[in-house]
Amino acid sequence: MRSNNCLVANRTMSSTVEAFSDSRALPSVVGTIHRPARPSRDALVLTHGAGSDHNAPLLVSLATALAETGVTVLRCDLPFRQQRRSGPPRGDGSEDRAGLERAIELFRATSAKRIFLGGQSYGGRQASMLVANIPHFADGLLLLSYPLHAPGRPDQLRTKHLPNIHLPTLFVSGSKDPFGTPHELKTAIKLLPARTSFLSIDGAGHDLGFGKRASKRFQSVPTQIAEAFSKFFSQS
Repeated sequence: MRSNNCLVANRTMSSTVEAFSDSRALPSVVGTIHRPARPSRDALVLTHGAGSDHNAPLLVSLATALAETGVTVLRCDLPFRQQRRSGPPRGDGSEDRAGLERAIELFRATSAKRIFLGGQSYGGRQASMLVANIPHFADGLLLLSYPLHAPGRPDQLRTKHLPNIHLPTLFVSGSKDPFGTPHELKTAIKLLPARTSFLSIDGAGHDLGFGKRASKRFQSVPTQIAEAFSKFFSQS
C-alpha cells in the first residue's frame, strides 16, 4: 500500500510512520500510516471524531501501540475534514463512509490478510453504518466512544443499523461518557447479531482521557485497547 506522496516521518523501534496520500480516485485518502517492523498481515483503518482529525492524540498513541503488536494502521482524515480543517461534518455522512470504503479497498490491494475498520465517536459511527450496509466488507470493527445518543437525550438512540452488523465488534467507552453510559451501551450492543466485547475505561469521558493531550491517569489506555484488540480478534 503505497501513496502518491509517501514521506517517512518518523521511525520507532518497532514501526515506521509515514505520511500517506492517495488521490487517484475520489474521495481521496489522506493520513498517516504506521508500518510494523514485523507485520502480522492484520491492518486497521482508523478515523477520528467530528471535532478532530487523524492526528488526535488518542489515535496516534493507539496506532503506535497496535503497530507494536504487528498491526499496520492507517490513521485517516474523513473527507469532511479534508475539505475543512475545522468545524463539524455536514450532510448525512455518505461521503465520509465512501472515504472509509476507499481506504479499505486500498488495503485490499496489499498483502494484508485481515482488514479491520475503526473510529472514534462520529468516525466509529460512520464505520459501523458502512459495514451495516455492506456485510462482511471488513473483518471486524473497533468502536471507540460510540456516540449512542447526544448528551442528555437518551431517548434518541443511534441504534437503527446495529442489528445489520455481522462483524465481530469491540466497543471501548469511558464510564463517564455523556454520549452513553456503560449500561446503555451494553443494552445496545445486544442488538448486534455478531460476537462483541465491551471495554470500559473507568473514570474516562468521551475522549477516553485524551483531550488535547493525554492525562497521566489515562496514559495506559492505548495499551489497554491494543491488548483487548489482540485478544478479541485472535478469536476470529
